[in-house]
Amino acid sequence: MYNNQIIKYDNRQLIKVGNAIAVTNKLLALAEPQLIPYRKKDKWGFCTPDKKIVIDCVFEHAKPFSDGLGAVSMNKKWGFIDKKGIEIVTLKYDSVDDFFSEGLAKVKINDKYGFVNRIGVEIISLKYDFAHSLKEDLIGVKQNNKWGFINKRGQEIISLKHDFAGEFSEGLLKVELNGKWGFINKQGQEIISVQYDGVDSFSEGLAGVGLNGKKGFVDEQGIEVVSLKYQNFSFFKDGLAVVKLNDKWGYINKQGTEYWEN
Repeated sequence: MYNNQIIKYDNRQLIKVGNAIAVTNKLLALAEPQLIPYRKKDKWGFCTPDKKIVIDCVFEHAKPFSDGLGAVSMNKKWGFIDKKGIEIVTLKYDSVDDFFSEGLAKVKINDKYGFVNRIGVEIISLKYDFAHSLKEDLIGVKQNNKWGFINKRGQEIISLKHDFAGEFSEGLLKVELNGKWGFINKQGQEIISVQYDGVDSFSEGLAGVGLNGKKGFVDEQGIEVVSLKYQNFSFFKDGLAVVKLNDKWGYINKQGTEYWEN
């Protein structure tokens, strides 16, 4: 009775028991052998690090496991198997992503893209002309030459109306409309006016933009914090960016201070 009461009522003891279970689970995960793609003549399978074959070499191609599943192809069709060699996602796709992102992998049939989950269910129909991988809870998709964004349930979050859309960086996305560029947020609101001839993605809170052959930097509110006077630029890293002016390269900081002498 005494021991049972300690386990039942002493919170510290419960914590110790919980920690022990967590450690045990981690050890069990570590005990599972790593599987490595292994080629035998012109076929692929999987082996352990000491080259013991676990999954027979019967596939045309095999890619490393990610989140417990490995992409493989047979008869020029791709799908996913588990570490026992069991087909989890049917080998029927023309191509698949190498990995799952937040439980979804991009797949393609007849030049149309969609997404499957880790048990092979097509969560997002294969109807898009192109698609990015899931990032920051959104997926960039293209249909009828227009770009927009859907969530991981396939719901349209940002209308498919842009001529081009990249991937979100620091919460903002560069988009093109009628030959001009700007930035929108995750709700599709235009944060930085679509007015520039070109833009770069945000890095360290600033993005390079170009207008009428001159380039500079704007912040996340669209304020031009570095004047548009340069011929070229790089993105900011550790507070500095490389810029080109009068055919010479030099460094500037985020306030536009130039570190060179003419």
